[in-house]
Amino acid sequence: MSNKDLLSLIEQKRLELIQVAMKNGLASTTAISYSQELDRLLNEYNRHYSK
Repeated sequence: MSNKDLLSLIEQKRLELIQVAMKNGLASTTAISYSQELDRLLNEYNRHYSK
């Protein structure tokens, strides 16, 4: 996956998380799931592109 693709996925997931959290609250199961996925994407980015 390219740097650009990964950054696009991160931004998309961040926006989705904001929408879900505004609708259901930060402690909702859905928001937590989105947050974990965003964390996974950010960790992947850091592993590959933060050298």
